Formats: sequence, C-alpha cells, structure tokens
Amino acid sequence: MPNPYFQFKQFTVQHDQCAMKVCTDSCILGAWFAQKIRPHTFILDVGAGSGVLMLMLAQKIKSQIHGIELDLASFRQLKENINHCNWKDKMRIFIGDARTFVFPEKYDFIISNPPFYENDLKSPDERLNIARHANDMTLADLLSTISANLTKDGSFGILLPYKRTEEFEKLALKKGFHLSEKLFVRQSPKHNFFRSILHFTRLKVDPVASHELTIQGEAGKYSPEFVDLLKDYYLHL
Repeated sequence: MPNPYFQFKQFTVQHDQCAMKVCTDSCILGAWFAQKIRPHTFILDVGAGSGVLMLMLAQKIKSQIHGIELDLASFRQLKENINHCNWKDKMRIFIGDARTFVFPEKYDFIISNPPFYENDLKSPDERLNIARHANDMTLADLLSTISANLTKDGSFGILLPYKRTEEFEKLALKKGFHLSEKLFVRQSPKHNFFRSILHFTRLKVDPVASHELTIQGEAGKYSPEFVDLLKDYYLHL
C-alpha cells in the first residue's frame, strides 16, 4: 500500500487524497526554483495539488506564496498541509479554475507542474486524468493564464516531458515569453532525458542558460548533483 504521506526534513505532505502524489520530478522542480527566486517575490502555484511546491519554496524564500487547485479532495489536503506547516502565515490558497479565477493581485513568479499528457493513453481514474492530462487545461490555456496574472517584469517556471520542450517554447513565444534557462533531467547516465524544467521571462535572453541533472549515478545511488539540490529537503540526504 502506498505511503499516505511524504516526509521532508522540515514539513510533511499528506497526499493520499490527491490525484497526483509527491514525486521526484516535482521535488526537483521545487528545489531548483527555490535556489533562484529572490526574497519578497510574490509567487503563485497554478495547480497546487498537495502543496509540495508551495512548501518547498516557502522553506527557502521569504515571500508571500499563493496557490490554486481545482480538485476538491486535493484542495482539502492542500489546506491541511498548509495549516500544519511552519510558514502558513505567508501562504494563501484558492479553490477554482485558474483560467477564470480572479486573483487578488498579479504575481512576480508563477510556477506550475501542469497536466501535460495531451492525447496520451488515459487511466480509468478520472481524477488522475484531470491531473495528468491536458483536456481541461491545455498548455496554451496555461500560458494564457500565466500571461494574464504575471507582472510585466515577472517570470514563470514549468515542468514538462522532455519531448514537449520545443513545442512549448513555440507556444510560449507566441505569448511573448522567452526561454531564459533550462534544466534537462534524466534518471541515470544510461537513460535519455525525460523531463525539462524551463524558466521563461518576457525579456529575450541570449544565450539561454542550459543545465543537466542525472538523478542516479552508475551504482544506482543518488548523484552528487541530485544530493546537493535536495539535501535541505530529503530526510536521508
């Protein structure tokens, strides 16, 4: 039976009621941007789920952090996780559809681990489909939502399948966003890249900073780069 929670060093994420559980991908996303976002940056998490990204950012960044979640069961667990953390006073959550929700202000940084399996094979679990598949919110919808709620000088970060990187870059460019930095992730040196973490701004950056992360080394243990990235979060690093 899967563990109903994921224990970090400074907080616990209950996720048994969430369509999407805490995973390595999302932890890499949260940890990577937690190193990059300046203090007092007003942050929004679109599709907050269990709240893992909000909590990872809150641990490192002195900022106000908002999150929005559409699924009611996930929202209830999100609320529980936020209420039991050390940083609840600087966080606020909303339930609703980010495409139509009227947020109180615009944000300096927006982060999202969105549904991205458009037209792929689906699960019999409809809530999991909503979380994984982009029939309800497409990547184009997400870009429109980000554009409408981001400050003029703001930026956003996103996690995607590696194979959809080029497609998303083109969609983002049509919305006036330029890729400024990217991180390609693979499981081991023997594997191909399977995830992309992308950072976009409205200003063109040349050259685009490019990084790579291998999760496990040859011996099957976490790589030094992965340990360095997650050591402030994972219990046994």
